[in-house]
Amino acid sequence: MRKYIITGLLVWLPLAITIWVLLWVLGLINAVFTSLLAAAQALLPVSAHASLDWLRSVPGLGVILLVLGMLLTGMFVANIFGQWWLRQWDRLLFKIPIVKSIYSSVKQVSDTLFSSSGNAFREAVLVPYPHAESWTIAFVTGKPGGEVAQQLQSGAEEEYLSLYVPTTPNPTSGFFLMMPRAKIRPLAMSVDEALKYIISMGVVAPVEAQPVANRN
Repeated sequence: MRKYIITGLLVWLPLAITIWVLLWVLGLINAVFTSLLAAAQALLPVSAHASLDWLRSVPGLGVILLVLGMLLTGMFVANIFGQWWLRQWDRLLFKIPIVKSIYSSVKQVSDTLFSSSGNAFREAVLVPYPHAESWTIAFVTGKPGGEVAQQLQSGAEEEYLSLYVPTTPNPTSGFFLMMPRAKIRPLAMSVDEALKYIISMGVVAPVEAQPVANRN
C-alpha cells in the first residue's frame, strides 16, 4: 500500500505544484487589478461605480488586460516615436533620488536577462563552492567591470568571470561570485537542463553529452 501511495503522489505532486504556482501568479495579478479599480473608483463619479464593480466580478479580466497592456506597450515602443517617449520616461525616473537607484538596477538586469542580445545565463559551469572540495552548478553572467575588475586584475594575469550560483529547489535566489576562469569547469549541458538538475535537487539528471573542451 505504501508503494502505491508514493507512486500516486509522484503522479499528482508535479501537477499540484504547477497549479499552485499558476494560482499564485493569477492571484497576484488580480490583486493588482483590484487595486487599480479601487483607485479608479475613488477618482471617478458615483455613476461609474456600478461598471467598475462589474469589471471586478469578471474572472480572469486582470490577466487579459495585463497581456493586452504589455502587447500594446511593446507595439508602441517599437517605433521611433515610442522610443523617444521611453527615453524621456527613463530620464525622468533617473532624476528621482531613491527611485533612480532601484529603477536603474532593475532595468539593467531585465535588459540583460530578457534582451535577445543579452549574454546572461547562456552557459552552465561547475564551480568549487562553498569550499574547494565540493562542486555546484553555476551560470556565467559576464565579466567583472569597473573598479572591481581593476582590483581583481591587479598583479594577476588570469581572467575572472561573474557567476550566479542558484539555490535548490528555488533557483530565483542564490549567490553572486567572481572566480578565475582557471577554477571553472565548462559543461556541455544546456541552461535548461542545468536548471532542471538544480530544481530537482539532482534527481533529474541531464542527458549525457561529450565534455566541453577547456576554454583556458
